[in-house]
Amino acid sequence: MAIPNDPEKRPFSEVTRRDFLRGTGAVISAGIVAGAEALEAADAKGVKMVGPDKVPITLRINGTTKSVNLEPRTTLLEALRNELELTGAKKVCDRATCGACTVISDGKAVYSCSVLALEAQGHEITTVEGLAQGGKLHPVQQAFVDNDAQQCGYCTPGFVVACKAFLDRHPSPSVDQIRKGLGGNLCRCGTYVGITHAVQQAASQIKGGRTHA
Repeated sequence: MAIPNDPEKRPFSEVTRRDFLRGTGAVISAGIVAGAEALEAADAKGVKMVGPDKVPITLRINGTTKSVNLEPRTTLLEALRNELELTGAKKVCDRATCGACTVISDGKAVYSCSVLALEAQGHEITTVEGLAQGGKLHPVQQAFVDNDAQQCGYCTPGFVVACKAFLDRHPSPSVDQIRKGLGGNLCRCGTYVGITHAVQQAASQIKGGRTHA
């Protein structure tokens, strides 16, 4: 049987090593060209490119300004845990699905594993370490203790932060609103009843908050 000269028309088993290398080289070359064109486009628009080496970054964490040198690829979660020794936010799924790494950015709950540290500059970041004031637990933290709203405790910091952000926006939530509002956080121990009760208690203790069924 005659073998076509065009490698794309040959059976896979008949593709030679030379054909393979030629095709791979073409793909790599196309990628390099595309990357160069992207850099030229960024320069034309006045966009400053950074990296891959470490660059100075300034973060506003729990009311304090922190300066660190990080690679541009570093996430906010990695910066908190590895550079700033704020280990309350946990690295669990690392893909923005479980909520264990939740922090507050400008009043909104966000997954710190999906935010680059570079992007967090200029925003007010609050972690679970910043909730207690003057040695006194935040009402949400105290409510978690009072209602036994944790078992292993691994997801608890993220839940506490998410609850705080939720109550800031919804000071008088219903049970259905609590369940929906905290749907982005997962507890593998299944302490959702305790968490719901904790949010209700915290809402009743925070000024202006009251709960209803």
